[in-house]
Amino acid sequence: MADQIAVDSAVSSTTVPSTSTLKVNLDAPRFDQSTFSGRAKHFFTITDPRNLLATSSQLEEAKSLVLQYRLGKLASSVTEDQLWQAKSLYDSAFHPDTGEKMFLIGRMSAQVPMNMTITGFMMTFYKTTPAVVFWQWINQSFNAIVNYTNRSGDSPIPVRTLGLSYVLATTAATGTALGLNSIVKNIASPLIGRYVPFAAVAAANCINIPCMRSRELTNGIPINDENGNRVGESRRAATLAITQVVVSRIVMAMPGMAIPPIIMNYMEQKGILLKRFPWTAAPLQIGIIGVSLVFATPLCCAIFPQKSSMSVKLLEPEVRDKLPDSTTRVYFNKGL
Repeated sequence: MADQIAVDSAVSSTTVPSTSTLKVNLDAPRFDQSTFSGRAKHFFTITDPRNLLATSSQLEEAKSLVLQYRLGKLASSVTEDQLWQAKSLYDSAFHPDTGEKMFLIGRMSAQVPMNMTITGFMMTFYKTTPAVVFWQWINQSFNAIVNYTNRSGDSPIPVRTLGLSYVLATTAATGTALGLNSIVKNIASPLIGRYVPFAAVAAANCINIPCMRSRELTNGIPINDENGNRVGESRRAATLAITQVVVSRIVMAMPGMAIPPIIMNYMEQKGILLKRFPWTAAPLQIGIIGVSLVFATPLCCAIFPQKSSMSVKLLEPEVRDKLPDSTTRVYFNKGL
């Protein structure tokens, strides 16, 4: 909350007549996005759950501070750290393309608390059909919200597309989980059975994200030149963006869904805690998953640059022909 106070203080000080002489490029993240470590630092700030504690007024004040800097009206008393704190808070709550405030649980800062809770219960109650159906439904409902909130570009997703992708993903996840459960009961060890939820999540991601963003596959997503000027829309860029997001989401789920089964299976076999206090299974798994996700979420978001790029040669001919010969690469927001 110290960061919030600093932002509040900075905003209130903008009544000072003199303007800031800071030279900061707010169109780019604070850390070098050409390196994995730079992207990781950036996403550690974006996925910080503490951003959820910011009030609407604090978010608007952070937005105001950023806009004042862009207009050259920022007070001279505002420091560079205060400006970056405001920008980080702004990025955590407002969509990078549309500028709209994002739905609370769809923000990246909600990923850790939401996923640790849902995944914890999903991996605790995976043996009975009603539990599998319920928690896969809850998980896909949350995923649908995240996908819609963090869609790439400025194209609205039709309600029909939203509903179709939601139904297909939920069906795929539930079907995969129930099918694998019936198989592993007969031929596999209990440890293998604990990995069924991960397989279901991976299958659902391969369906949910492309379906949710099918409009982008049909119409393309905005592409820019190296100076940030919009030069058109590309379906091939949309395909690459969605592929990168699917890979990131699957890898993101791995630590939280691969490590806990080993720990929980060991504790069950050794009779540690769980036999005496079986109710501790869910809280324990949620805690283990939470620790994993604190690191896995930002690190996996950083696998691919948020501002991804592709060679002009890979674009559709009709898009490529409209670009000047000097343009060799185009850039686009891949979404999250």
